[in-house]
Amino acid sequence: MMELTVLVVDDEPLARRRLTRLLGKIDWVGRIEEAGDVDEAYRAVGKIQPDILLLDIQMPGGSGFDVLERLVGAAPPAVVFVTAFDHHALRAFEANAVDYITKPIEPGRFCTAMERARWAAASRLQADRIAELQETIVSLKRALNEQPKRASEFWVKVRDVFVRIAPENILRFQAERDYVRIHVAGADYLYQESLASLERRLDPADFVRIHRSTIVRRSAIVRIRQAPFAALIAALADGSEVRVGRTYAAALRARLTRTAGRASRTDGLI
Repeated sequence: MMELTVLVVDDEPLARRRLTRLLGKIDWVGRIEEAGDVDEAYRAVGKIQPDILLLDIQMPGGSGFDVLERLVGAAPPAVVFVTAFDHHALRAFEANAVDYITKPIEPGRFCTAMERARWAAASRLQADRIAELQETIVSLKRALNEQPKRASEFWVKVRDVFVRIAPENILRFQAERDYVRIHVAGADYLYQESLASLERRLDPADFVRIHRSTIVRRSAIVRIRQAPFAALIAALADGSEVRVGRTYAAALRARLTRTAGRASRTDGLI
């Protein structure tokens, strides 16, 4: 069985580890390399000439589009997109991509995408790959422009069932090792994404980071009180209390003061 080389491109080390762990379970995958940004990805493609490219779309300082544009005219690999796009936007470019994987990654869906990429890497002619890559760039850019930049929903797995959680029902996100715990009224769910990655997808008008491990819904904050040693504690609508990190305290005070001033009600907030 011929072994194929796979390049994983994602700015999140945790996301890369998850993908390489899944790739390690596929017997026809040989060499696995990683890249964390656009420049590193382009250099890696030229150096190792991967058969398959697992490509994140949204990265700081560049995007998956930039990687694809640099590959046109070279010897492009079969590309599988790893994306947080919702399914409506995905339909806009579905026909032109080898395949896509939505975050959080489901192992069965991942295997299906990799089998399609394996077939594409083995059967496509060079000219066909370049032509399809050019079409994909156009379709992806159109989809990105039409896609809301913020997270519109979250899907979590509870036993063997996926449950939809709307952002408006979320009180706070709490970092838990390599994951995030989503807290809603009367329940909490473990979500497969880092807090840093999640923060980039949340609307800052609705959510605010108050600690290196905590993001809360602004409207869920009912009171801010002083604690010993000049610390602040945020009381939320569900009765829970969350410590405000020192580096976030000044910004939180300023935001809540502006909000309270516009609403003409400052009692109990600060």
